[in-house]
Amino acid sequence: MSSEDDDTGGYVHRPDGTAGSDAGYEEPEPAGFGTRGWGLVAVLVLCTLVVPGIIYLDPSVFASLGIPYTVALLVLPLLPAGILGLTAVWSMTGATNGGDEDD
Repeated sequence: MSSEDDDTGGYVHRPDGTAGSDAGYEEPEPAGFGTRGWGLVAVLVLCTLVVPGIIYLDPSVFASLGIPYTVALLVLPLLPAGILGLTAVWSMTGATNGGDEDD
């Protein structure tokens, strides 16, 4: 073993002579939700409050449209869940593309 290994505990590469590993990293400024974020929040509220509220308060509302009760209980949560998934993918593609565009 050499004396260099005793002092530093091994070789550590520090580019440009910086002391820390986060020296070149800059945190981006928070810009808020934007249109995509608020759209995701709206769909999340729809899925967690509106649809269960409809099922709880008046589950027979879809029977007047000719939809059987059991089908309504199966499909009613399924449709907002699909919309939530599509909205989440839509909002994340905007975030990962680095797009600040608010459609």
